[in-house]
Order: sequence, then C-alpha cells, then structure tokens
Amino acid sequence: MSDGPRSGMRPAFRRWRARRPFWGGLLLTLGGAEILLTEKASMKVVMHIGMQGLAGYLLPGLMLLCGLLTLFNPAQRLFYSLTGVLLSLGTWITSNLGGFFIGLLLGVTGSCLAFGWLPDQEPRVSRRRKRELAAQAGTERAEPA
Repeated sequence: MSDGPRSGMRPAFRRWRARRPFWGGLLLTLGGAEILLTEKASMKVVMHIGMQGLAGYLLPGLMLLCGLLTLFNPAQRLFYSLTGVLLSLGTWITSNLGGFFIGLLLGVTGSCLAFGWLPDQEPRVSRRRKRELAAQAGTERAEPA
C-alpha cells in the first residue's frame, strides 16, 4: 500500500470534512429540520394566526440555514454559531418547546461545536496509523546499520 494521496469519494469527503466544522454544522442543520418537522399547522393556519405562528417556522428555518452556511462557509462560523444558538434558544418559546427538546438540544450542541472548532488544528492520526508508524520505527531501530 502506498503512502501517496488516495483517490476516491471517501478520502475526498474526509478531506472536505476536515476543513470545516462538519459535526457542528450537521447537528445545527438537523436541529432546525427536526423542529420544522414537529410543526403541524399548515401555512394557511400560520398566516391566519399572525406573527406568532410565523415565528414558529421562521426560527427553525433560519437555524437550518445557519447550519448549512456553517458547512459551506466555515470562515464565518463564529457568526453562524452565535446566531444558531440564539435561534435554538428562541425556539423554546415559538416552536413546541424547541421541537420537544430534541431540536433545541441538537441546535445548541451543534452551535457550540461549530464555535469551538479550530481551523489550524493538526488532523488526528488514527490508531491504526499510529500502530503502523510505531511498527515501522521499531523495525528500523532493530536493523543494524
């Protein structure tokens, strides 16, 4: 097996995922989608109720948008994560207790993960790769020069 760059979909996705706050953006997006799915009123009823009913759709929709923007524009992750956590907490009042707590918790957790992500961090080395490197170092030391 060569140590050169691999080709294929999975390594390409891993490289893309490593350059952005993937899990934070994904959880924020899933939180917004879950809250939107828990809303049961049709749009006619929402327009008849007024702004209070519209806020029940607006906040989770903006949460979903912030999650997607975090994934595809990681340079602005701090703004999106702060906005996302405020929107998530706002759904407590407007959207069935934040999608019955599930969407609220997903949104807050995802926003915190996106806020804490550091772009210049060294990528993690898997356990398998650490063992391979240790085995290679051990065989090089064992062979006399």
